[in-house]
Amino acid sequence: MLGPQHNEADHAAWMSSIAHIRSTPGFDQGWPPVAGMTLAENHEDLAGHAQRSHQRVDFAYSVIDIATGDVVGCVYFEPSSTGEREVAASSWVSAARAELDGLLTEIVGAWLRAAWPFEVVHYRLGEVPVTIRRSPEQPVG
Repeated sequence: MLGPQHNEADHAAWMSSIAHIRSTPGFDQGWPPVAGMTLAENHEDLAGHAQRSHQRVDFAYSVIDIATGDVVGCVYFEPSSTGEREVAASSWVSAARAELDGLLTEIVGAWLRAAWPFEVVHYRLGEVPVTIRRSPEQPVG
């Protein structure tokens, strides 16, 4: 899960990639802020992500290079507030690791279809936003 334990690495990843992330589908609504954040502001933001994940309000995950410990991106799931089994998902990778965007998109899409109970998923395939609907007979997990 994304949380304060990733503060420095997360901050470095997105602060160096603001324009790149804002050009990624799903991130044209004001995040990340053009002016960035201080490390302390980022820590507070990450604490909020961790709390919301713990409360199962929404879910945020760090994408970490296990060889270096660097944060290379993040994945976010925002379930519908209507009680429907629907989710909006988004993901980004840092500009320095832009070549991983397609792979991350494929992995997240497959993970959402295979392991999560959502019937409707709003995500993207490459640069194209899509809606994926699970058929009633399609098992989860």
